[in-house]
Amino acid sequence: MPALLTASRNSASRSLAFILAVLVSTASFANTEWFNIRTYGAKGDGKTVDTKAINDAIDAAVKQGGGTVYFPAGTFLSYSIRLKSNIALFLDQGCVLVAADSADGGKYDAPDAGPGNKYQDYGHSHWHNSLIWGENLENVSILGTGTIYGKGLSRGFYRNENWEKIGVNAGPFMWEGGANKAIALKLCRNIILKDFTLTYGGHFGILATGVDNLTIDNLKMDTNRDGMDIDCCSNVRISNCTINSPYDDAICLKSSYALGYAKPTQNVTITNCQVSGYDLGTFINGTYQRKQFNQVPDQEGPTGRIKFGTESNAGFKNITISNCVFDYCRGLALETVDGALLEDVTITNITMRDIVNSPFFLRLGARMRGPKEIPIGKLRRVIISNVVAYNADSHFSSLISGVPGNDIEDVKFNNIRIYYRPIDSPLARIQSVVPEYEKTYPEPQKFGVLPAYGFFIRHAKNIELNNVEISYMGKETRSAFILNDVKNIELRNVKAQPTTGKPLFDLKNVSDFSIRDSKGIPNKTIPKAAHLKF
Repeated sequence: MPALLTASRNSASRSLAFILAVLVSTASFANTEWFNIRTYGAKGDGKTVDTKAINDAIDAAVKQGGGTVYFPAGTFLSYSIRLKSNIALFLDQGCVLVAADSADGGKYDAPDAGPGNKYQDYGHSHWHNSLIWGENLENVSILGTGTIYGKGLSRGFYRNENWEKIGVNAGPFMWEGGANKAIALKLCRNIILKDFTLTYGGHFGILATGVDNLTIDNLKMDTNRDGMDIDCCSNVRISNCTINSPYDDAICLKSSYALGYAKPTQNVTITNCQVSGYDLGTFINGTYQRKQFNQVPDQEGPTGRIKFGTESNAGFKNITISNCVFDYCRGLALETVDGALLEDVTITNITMRDIVNSPFFLRLGARMRGPKEIPIGKLRRVIISNVVAYNADSHFSSLISGVPGNDIEDVKFNNIRIYYRPIDSPLARIQSVVPEYEKTYPEPQKFGVLPAYGFFIRHAKNIELNNVEISYMGKETRSAFILNDVKNIELRNVKAQPTTGKPLFDLKNVSDFSIRDSKGIPNKTIPKAAHLKF
């Protein structure tokens, strides 16, 4: 028995020694590899501006060859934080990094030179006037479960909360020592943004331009303009993010001319994300309010969607979206209007609820904001599958529209179910002739109330609808499908709720039309139809 007690004591001593060794090793690692901003003078009291302490900690880490700059619990006010290569910012639980107000006496970094061209507005053209910015960097991370609160950030070209506009290119007015982005990255590589919360992010919560190998994971955002703009980026992974952005887009892929040359956004995955347009701040506080339906700059209802475009100089290639939820926001938008290719896109497993405009908006336009020698682009090879959209606004139906002489091509819709709510105003004027609007800003509302409640397809070819069902909830007076200048369209197992006195299908200038295996609709093959209703 004494021998057993001695062995037990020796074992406990060895265990205690091992634990102490681990603790000492961990403490040593923390002391040498983590750079606590409090060590460099940060107060975190919500009153003191801690910009210098934060940037000093970053510089200290750089001198050691890189490391993690640690933000402990506290409220840290700051102006521009300058990222460096091989640096991670870690915002711990209880940390709130606040964008200081320029009216308090400090200034953000001045806007950089930008691309120097007329093709981009001010917001897309500058990065340094931000809370956190980095240019020509590699191996950078912003991590942790803390919060970035863009309290002092501008929402871009709006002067105040009443949406008083000051002009798209009003650069001097927009700066004045202020900033309009929470995080801005330009021409960087190997970037990770993970786990933090971002509120009131300004014009852009995240603006990434020309970034290669970008991972964005598990972010929560409740913001007053765009959530994240992924512009001219390659090899991007966006996952597990929830973004509420009532006044602008939630996840927006762009391919602008902001670098001074055209660079496509390509090789992108977006998965397991939720987007919405609840009242600002009510996603984070858990109340999910919907009172401010018209309190957005274009007066077209909350935004909060996933969109490609509107900036589209270089295009979008090899992109997949899966397992995403849209709630109380606009629908999915795929747009190329500045001469770019939008091609090789698959979208699957999407649910939408309470959609305020078109569930699907595919637009090939000719705004052509770019060099004059660039031709109109292409929108082609898109597959959209396994989508349920409930209580979608039928004013604009699902709109797929190219422009005369430039068709949208090779688009397939598979396993789609859409429930449309009725037009909410008896005074709404249904368009008998839908304008082309080929040179205007692309948005479903611009086309007015469409003459089809389900799908309006124009200037398109090689279109397939398989296992597609549409219906309406309430009164409806329009046809389900209107096709105009459509070549080679195949429908299989398509179901549409009929309306009294209106044909299901209204075909104009349609060739190679085929419908089969659709309940209540005889199989038809129509080689050519100048104008046919059935």
